[in-house]
Amino acid sequence: AVTTSNQDIIDVAADKVYKLNTILIANIDGTNAANITVSISTDNGNSSHAIASTISVPADSTLSLISTTLYLDETDLLKIVGSANDLEYTVSDEILDDA
Repeated sequence: AVTTSNQDIIDVAADKVYKLNTILIANIDGTNAANITVSISTDNGNSSHAIASTISVPADSTLSLISTTLYLDETDLLKIVGSANDLEYTVSDEILDDA
C-alpha cells in the first residue's frame, strides 16, 4: 500500500537491471481523490527525480503512470508517496542480469 511517507518500493540489487513495464495506482476511496508522486533515485537514495509528481487519482479509479518502458540500474531506487493511505500500487517488471 502507498503511505504518506516516502518509501522505496524497488531497490535494484547489484548485477541486476529492472525493466519497468507498468506502474498502476488505484484509489480505493469511494469519495475522495488522492495525489501520488513516484520518483527514481540513481545514486542509491541521495537524491530523487520525479517521474510523476502530485498527480491526482480520482476516487474509485486506477491510473497508469508510465506509457513507455523504463530501466533501473543496479542500486537505483523506485520511490512512492501519496497524500492519503487510500492508494495502492502494482508494478509489472522484469529482473535482468547485468553481470
